[in-house]
Amino acid sequence: MAERPYIVGNWKMNGTRAMLAQARAIDRASQNLMKVEVAIAPPYTLIHATHREVEQIGVGAQDCHPDPEGAHTGDISATMAADAGAKFAILGHSERRQDHGESNALVAAKASAALEAGMRIILCCGESEETRDAGKAESFVTRQLKASLPENLESPEESLTVAYEPIWAIGTGRTPTVEDIGAMHSAIRALLVELYGEEQGQLVRILYGGSVKPENARELLDADEVGGALVGGASLTAESFLGIVMAAADTADA
Repeated sequence: MAERPYIVGNWKMNGTRAMLAQARAIDRASQNLMKVEVAIAPPYTLIHATHREVEQIGVGAQDCHPDPEGAHTGDISATMAADAGAKFAILGHSERRQDHGESNALVAAKASAALEAGMRIILCCGESEETRDAGKAESFVTRQLKASLPENLESPEESLTVAYEPIWAIGTGRTPTVEDIGAMHSAIRALLVELYGEEQGQLVRILYGGSVKPENARELLDADEVGGALVGGASLTAESFLGIVMAAADTADA
């Protein structure tokens, strides 16, 4: 695991102002868990309010448009998300790729826009169950990631986090074996070193996501090259999310 694990909560399409109480509770507890970097990505409607409510944890966006402005009804630009208080953007999530038909090229354009707006990026990649069963998971994921990376990424160790999320494990309760997770993260690490050199490539954190819960977090975080977790449903309450943060803290101490 990276020296300081990174635990990110993705609230997805969940949350009204009533959930700010959960954000405050996560923030307070995180002030006593400084060995872990903690962040949440609420829906757009809560970015500004969450940013104002918390002191310790990071706040980010779940997506952004590749253009800085324009006639794109209903879309939010990276500049707008950053202005609301977002410090990072989650991009290329499988739910965006599937539900909205996002291509690797579009994800790369969004990532470029987020960097231009001064945000860090969490770039998601992952394979389907069919690809996994066909024995092509590692080659698919590394190709997908390489094609989704922005060209204007000058300091990957500071600006980039990769999140590996096998599509078939997201919200299903199923998880790959620890050995499979370690093998995939090692393949991603090898690609990052190839692209950015040994020093920078080794410093980019690679998160695991896909049915991460307090009960399995310690085992998953112990896998080779896992530098944290991107957490979905278990991040919606402070109690469950903090269980994962505490597991990361224990792992960092080990």
